[in-house]
Amino acid sequence: MPVKLRLQRHGKKGKPFYWLVAADSRAKRDGRYLEKLGTYNPNTNPATVIIDIDRAVNWMEKGAQPTDTARNLLSYKGAMLKYHLNGGVRKGALTQEAADQKLAEWLKEKEAKIQAKKEGLTKSEAEAAAKRLAAEKEASEKRLAAAAAEEAEAVAEQEPAAEEAPAETEAAPEEVKEEAAATTEEAKEETPAEEEAPAAEVKAEEAPAAEAAAEDTPAEEGKTDAEEKEAE
Repeated sequence: MPVKLRLQRHGKKGKPFYWLVAADSRAKRDGRYLEKLGTYNPNTNPATVIIDIDRAVNWMEKGAQPTDTARNLLSYKGAMLKYHLNGGVRKGALTQEAADQKLAEWLKEKEAKIQAKKEGLTKSEAEAAAKRLAAEKEASEKRLAAAAAEEAEAVAEQEPAAEEAPAETEAAPEEVKEEAAATTEEAKEETPAEEEAPAAEVKAEEAPAAEAAAEDTPAEEGKTDAEEKEAE
């Protein structure tokens, strides 16, 4: 049965996550597999690769063929180096201790490179964050300066209006005094007329009474003379 070391896709849309598996070459990509050898997460920086090197080398020694992507991952973690060193040990080109020492030195150097890359990424991220903070601070200062300028302009526009208001306020008491004087004069003119009105009314009431008395007196006298003549 031909066996391949290949990736099997997992995760969700837009964020894939892969397993490194030993599977039958005739099986579907995401179908059944013989053994899970590790994981590969490309969503981190740098990518996270976890591989069981001994099991991967064992499958390759049995004839399993890795795909191109799987070979790159195996090389990244030192599995391909160990596979070649084991071949040299089998041929007698070097001892097992020398092969293990070479592998350890290579892994140590590789780990140092990965750590340096992580530190460089952290430093660049910190610098980028500092630049963003400085840009945001500068933009905030500009907005504050613009707001202060607008407020100063508004205050300058309101000052002339405030200066004109007292003139109008000072003119107002004079108008009030004139109105009060006019009202007092009108009151003085109207008061005598009101006081004289009752006397006129009394005279008007007395005049009809006098006329009535005058009318009654001659009538009675005329009647008496007539009666006297008839009596005679």
